[in-house]
Amino acid sequence: MSDSKNIRIPQGRGLQPMYRLLLLCLLSFILLVFLYYNQDPASHFVIPSVQYSSTSRVGRVAICLVGGARRFELTGPTILKHVLNVFPEADLFVHSNLDENSFKLSLLRSAPRVIEMRIRRPAVLNETEEQRMVFAASSSPNGIQGLMQYFDLVEGCPDMIGAQESRGSFKYDWIVRTRVDGYWMGPLDLKTFKWDSYVVPEGSRYGGLNDRLGIGNRSFSTVALSRLSLLPRLASAGFHDLNSESSFHEQLKLFNISAVELRFPFCILSDRQIGYPPMPISWGIPVASISSPGPLSGAYCRPCIPQCKGKCIEKLGLDKMKSWSWTEWRNGSLELCDASGPWQEGWEEIFKKDAGIAAANVMHKVKEMKIEECVQEVEGLKRKAERWNGPDPIEICNLGLSQVG
Repeated sequence: MSDSKNIRIPQGRGLQPMYRLLLLCLLSFILLVFLYYNQDPASHFVIPSVQYSSTSRVGRVAICLVGGARRFELTGPTILKHVLNVFPEADLFVHSNLDENSFKLSLLRSAPRVIEMRIRRPAVLNETEEQRMVFAASSSPNGIQGLMQYFDLVEGCPDMIGAQESRGSFKYDWIVRTRVDGYWMGPLDLKTFKWDSYVVPEGSRYGGLNDRLGIGNRSFSTVALSRLSLLPRLASAGFHDLNSESSFHEQLKLFNISAVELRFPFCILSDRQIGYPPMPISWGIPVASISSPGPLSGAYCRPCIPQCKGKCIEKLGLDKMKSWSWTEWRNGSLELCDASGPWQEGWEEIFKKDAGIAAANVMHKVKEMKIEECVQEVEGLKRKAERWNGPDPIEICNLGLSQVG
């Protein structure tokens, strides 16, 4: 900065020190800018473990939630806290079937950004001979139709996201696809974003890959989320009798997309009644307590007083079926419920203890909601969303609350 000698400094009393200070600040600022833009670009993505990440560090992020809202009064607050509020600049898309629980989606009124709410009227989907060949009907509680309904919801994600890109003349860098019934115990970490791979949860792979969460760049996500469109490719490749997880694995392999399995702090809150204990020889499925230290990586769960942990878990022999791959259970990370019946009496207090008072308050608010308040909340969500593709809020609330005394 040799030209600095030519800068004229007024000679009034008290002015010379002030101008020297301003000049020093200017030079310091220039130096900081120079250092920032000449450091290793990869260092821009290093996120301290104690801080939540921001989407500004990775570009545009779309988050797509799919599935029914059966227990959304329990899962919704955790999704808001640990996913949506961690990525406040991300755009949210929701694809769900209309039912008596749809009004609970009004909790998303608190989300930072809502781009599209798509709440569709359920309809039976046509099943082709190819689909019957590729899938094993026994692999889903609701047969092939259940798989088709789920895949159709998932494929709605790239449809909505692509339409938003066309309107704004841009492309998302990342797509995060997860489920409405996901109960999150900790934040979604930016370090799980891998540009050269499609990221899925570890465990619960059942002969393929865990498909209860997916994170990938725009190109990989297009393939991963095209669960219906790519079925003819699977059929022509000779695959048959697949379940959701194995078809997902083969789908990625067809396009040479490598999958990375990582552990995530969430589980799938389920009302399914499953035989207990979950012995590998009978292909049982473990249902975790939400109090498990985890991370549970998308395993089925419910609030319960654990019936099996520690030495009891070790005796089950969950490691004998590696291809089936239950969630990680070592080091006390997994505690099991007896899920052979409905949720146990007093589960609300168990939930309050594990999830906290704030989450329990939301649960009670939804439980006590009247139609008038419901309409107000759903109307608020409708106004919040850039696009509303669903029934009128009055219909949604009447469907869910008309029988409530």
